Amino acid sequence: MKLLPRHSFAALAIAVTPALSAAAPTDSWLQFRGGSGTGYAEVGDLPQKFDGEKSIAWKIDLPGEGLGSPVVVGDKVIVTCSSGPDQQRLHVFCFSAQDGSEIWERQFFASGRTMCHDKTSVAAPSPCSDGERIFALYSSNDLVCLDLDGNLLWLRGLTYDYPNASNSLGMASSPIVAGGVLIAQIENDSESFAAGIDVQTGKNLWKRSRPKAANWTSPVVGSGPGGSDLALLQSKDGVDAVDPKSGETAWSFVKRASTIRRARRVTARSSSRPTASPRWSQ
Repeated sequence: MKLLPRHSFAALAIAVTPALSAAAPTDSWLQFRGGSGTGYAEVGDLPQKFDGEKSIAWKIDLPGEGLGSPVVVGDKVIVTCSSGPDQQRLHVFCFSAQDGSEIWERQFFASGRTMCHDKTSVAAPSPCSDGERIFALYSSNDLVCLDLDGNLLWLRGLTYDYPNASNSLGMASSPIVAGGVLIAQIENDSESFAAGIDVQTGKNLWKRSRPKAANWTSPVVGSGPGGSDLALLQSKDGVDAVDPKSGETAWSFVKRASTIRRARRVTARSSSRPTASPRWSQ
């Protein structure tokens, strides 16, 4: 039996905490690497050095492992983790951004595969939010939707619908909300796909096949014509920009790309075509 470390932890820098606790929903950090996907936040008075002690406002032990980033919705910090010998117990925690006190916790049992590499965990994907709901996706392909008070709105075991969607190292792509639609990349060597999911019901609005290869990149919100949202899906074959409401392709960059998200930003001109000269759909 593989034994996992008993605890991991969540922490916030002390200079950041006041800004988070007073944040309005529009200023929240709602998904992996923030709303723009760049990891950049416009907040002042950040610490110049991180000393591991003086810079910590609060620190909370978690009952399991979680590699996903926290998200911040107003004065709430949402964190996920997984526990148990096979990481089958899935947790969603809500803490106060002010002092780290626990507001609520919800637990679920994984319905899909929990096998993953020792350096990752079933709670590798970061949760996300649309400001009203919280969405948590796990490597087991369990997708949970809660309201801000922790009430369960819906739950999907995607392995039941797509039994071959997995890989031996573990899934790690984080979902996003684009154009009011939840976007999930479930890409792997077998039943590889991306889906746009109705945030209110959990049902697919669309589903499209994706390259059959292990892929740990997360979708990113991009800008389309008139400032509308596009969902950017990256794979080994390139990048597809799709309409989040219909799943239709707006444009494709057909050169190869990384299957692990890197800290680079791809921009497009405000004219008709992106600077990378992708192939536009007709």
